[in-house]
Amino acid sequence: MIKSGLKKTGLLVVSFFIITLIKAQQTAQKFIQETQYLLYLPEGYGTDTTLRWPLMIFLHGSGESGVDLEKVKAHGPPKLIEAGKKFPFIVVSPQAPPQTGWKSEVLKGMLDDVKKKYRVDNDRVYLTGLSMGGFGTWDLSEKYPDEFAAIAPICGGGDAEKVWKLRHMPVWCFHGAKDDVVPPAASQAMVDALRKYNPDVRFTLYPEANHNSWEVTYNNDSLYNWFLSQKKFRYKQAVVQQKVLKEYEGRYTNAKRDTMTIVLENEKLIAKPGKNTIELKPSSDTTFFWDPNSVNEVQFLRGKNGTVNGLTILTDERESAKKILISKKSK
Repeated sequence: MIKSGLKKTGLLVVSFFIITLIKAQQTAQKFIQETQYLLYLPEGYGTDTTLRWPLMIFLHGSGESGVDLEKVKAHGPPKLIEAGKKFPFIVVSPQAPPQTGWKSEVLKGMLDDVKKKYRVDNDRVYLTGLSMGGFGTWDLSEKYPDEFAAIAPICGGGDAEKVWKLRHMPVWCFHGAKDDVVPPAASQAMVDALRKYNPDVRFTLYPEANHNSWEVTYNNDSLYNWFLSQKKFRYKQAVVQQKVLKEYEGRYTNAKRDTMTIVLENEKLIAKPGKNTIELKPSSDTTFFWDPNSVNEVQFLRGKNGTVNGLTILTDERESAKKILISKKSK
């Protein structure tokens, strides 16, 4: 639905449902899943208590799952830190429970908690992982694209149908050409799908590496320097001519016949899903946003003759709607 797509931004009034509660049969309970992790604080963290630091989250492979945190030190940044390497990041290396793998909702809860406890620069949160952690990196970033400035999945794979959510995120993907555990095609499929939406994608395929392509990757400071050069995407408002904005006025309907009206008021483009109003701010002549801290957006579509004929709303889902009525003002 158009309404439900925008509702996920928190800008619409949530519908009310009548729920019968039988107090005798329901009691308040709470489930808490513990997530243990290794924490590294960079040199100087305690010196200037006003300074915020970049955060790198590392997701291990399946072999390091369990309840013994020492296992997480087997590979990647935790191994390097144990050997004495110093990073200019806060480094958080969680451990997945045995036999469950990475759960993105749990990792998001951990990330929120880390941000509360430590001085994290929200514009420089980076995510990387190997093998099972490479899959976890793709999945976590697809589910929460607003959280990360850049990601680096290694010998993993993911849902290529959802990779459009990373259209604004720098990605550097790594894989070994001779990998006989996770085929290189798993990474190639994600990269190929993402390049349709995002030109800022790198793919390093090591010709002679097998599944352990993470060794050469994490031992090269190029990855960390690349991370530090990235900041979280934020929309910048552009100037669009009024005559262009007027072309977007009208009513739009989706396949379920839900409708949304878009009008030009006081030189601003306003979307009216139901009784709600949302200002659509231009980031280009065709793309509009309503929250600079989110990657959600509306993309207007034109036919072959250049006439506006629809739009696509990109939130947690991707939904298109056709323009069914041009307002009198735009005639």
